Amino acid sequence: MIEFFNNNWIFSIYTKSKKSISIDTNTFDVNIDGLDVVHPGEYEKSWILLEVKEYSDILFYSFTVEWMHLVLITSDKFELKEEILSFFGDVDILVIIWTKDSAKIYESIEAKLVIPFWEEKSIFLNTLWQHIEEVNSYKVKSEFSIDSTEFVNLK
Repeated sequence: MIEFFNNNWIFSIYTKSKKSISIDTNTFDVNIDGLDVVHPGEYEKSWILLEVKEYSDILFYSFTVEWMHLVLITSDKFELKEEILSFFGDVDILVIIWTKDSAKIYESIEAKLVIPFWEEKSIFLNTLWQHIEEVNSYKVKSEFSIDSTEFVNLK
């Protein structure tokens, strides 16, 4: 089980064993259960694996949490190349900054669960005919559907 929260610009992810990942959505600082991640590389803390790659001066994050693959995209100011797509791989959960320019990124990644964040996320959800209510938190408890994408609208 993984649970997602968004509170005061801090996007948080908690595992079943209450280990945490937090992302400051203003500065994009990433913290894994007390470990600040500021450079590209591979990290492991509290059974959370993270690989950080830098492309076009932007850091991209690929987590393995509770046997799920989670990708964090904090910018849409890059050219979508095969090298980046292969780094993302098979994505279970996509956490993506949403601006009007990030549609091409979302469409290139076949994620099973998409959690947009940022000021224009409602435009993104409405564009995709996803008229879903905002929720305070969201829990992933089981396997994802193979043939559809689920969207979450966190407050």
